[in-house]
Amino acid sequence: MRSLFSIALLLLVVLITAEASMKKKEKGKEPKADAECSEWQYGKCVPNSGDCGAGIREATCNEQTKKTKCKVPCNWKKDFGADCKYKFGRWAECDTTTGTRSRSGTLKKALFNAECQSTIKVSKPCTPKTPKPKGGEKKKGKGKEN
Repeated sequence: MRSLFSIALLLLVVLITAEASMKKKEKGKEPKADAECSEWQYGKCVPNSGDCGAGIREATCNEQTKKTKCKVPCNWKKDFGADCKYKFGRWAECDTTTGTRSRSGTLKKALFNAECQSTIKVSKPCTPKTPKPKGGEKKKGKGKEN
């Protein structure tokens, strides 16, 4: 009787193990569906709260949809967005009529198939130049004291 009970218990353990490994194989097949699709269209990164920080980007391909984690830098309040990377020239001199200075940039990289302008122009307010102290004054707490 003990041997019959031992065999039944052993068969039960084998069945449970086999069923668990089948489920793992089925789960392993799901990411391969993503690999079949090569033309993913990515949306903009939408912050979870506010206008910057961690967020989610939605991607679609044929009838598949997936969401991926993303991040919008908090200092990135530009009209052209964080997915368009530009190489900028130097800031122009201050335009006294508008009180702004500007510079232009050319597209260096478009992330996540973003639609970006090939060249852009950005501007910022002019800042009044304040003379810096020369050599005579030293700031406290910086560097070594001798």
